[in-house]
Amino acid sequence: MSTTTKSTILTSSDRELHIERDFDAPLDRVWDAYSRIEQLSRWWGRGHVVDVERWEFRKGGHWRFVEHDGDDSNGFEGRFREITPKQRIVQSFEWDGMPAHISIDTTTFVDLGDGRTRVLSDSIFHTAEECAGMVASGCEAGINDSYRALDALLAAER
Repeated sequence: MSTTTKSTILTSSDRELHIERDFDAPLDRVWDAYSRIEQLSRWWGRGHVVDVERWEFRKGGHWRFVEHDGDDSNGFEGRFREITPKQRIVQSFEWDGMPAHISIDTTTFVDLGDGRTRVLSDSIFHTAEECAGMVASGCEAGINDSYRALDALLAAER
């Protein structure tokens, strides 16, 4: 898989999404881009302006972002269930566009050993309808836009 291609996005069951993406950056830099809010806020919202309303990067901590795209705004929030530095982040995820439909997202970081890092993301939804609703919302385009913004951030920090 190359960073010049889109993410691999699969529905591994009717309630689960699986995403894989390789980045041309070492694990430490990719981890920092996920865990340091000054970096995360620059790529997470597809490269758009992101207001960080809350950021408590610890087990049980709450996060809330509002992404702005022209006149449109979208809020997202959740709580951290597990943080294992440079290995894994488990958190809840809720989009204001689908209130009370919460997924549990697990992001795993794999050092490929050649200055590249693979990021695996698995989202589990309560129902098949919630999973289908997230897919129908255009999440694939949003994920790919955000990862392109992350590519640019990582390239600028070389």
